[in-house]
Amino acid sequence: MGTFLTWVATALSLLIVDLVVPGVDLATFPAALIGAIAIGLVNSGVRPILSLLSLPLNIFSLGLFSLVVNGICFWLASILVPGFRVDGLIAIILGPIILSFVNTFLSNYFGEKYPQMTVQK
Repeated sequence: MGTFLTWVATALSLLIVDLVVPGVDLATFPAALIGAIAIGLVNSGVRPILSLLSLPLNIFSLGLFSLVVNGICFWLASILVPGFRVDGLIAIILGPIILSFVNTFLSNYFGEKYPQMTVQK
């Protein structure tokens, strides 16, 4: 999917997470859009390093520690964006899970609705 549609889908997903998960607060749609970009940057830059460093814990917990790594990345993105706040353990763990489900649904929807804007492989 095109980069812009990916950002919009993630921003809309963040707004839904704001409605559903207590402890996740977004002030405005521009904050959600910047938060979507920050999440993408943190997931592409910091998450691989955290995943590698936490590999023994992840193996020991049978993969459940990856939820903690996702939560840390989600929280770190919120620190970088004014108007985007994540408070509490529930928000840190549940926020990325809901974000992932909603973002997958919206990305598939936009991909089917606007196929001309998707990247052809």
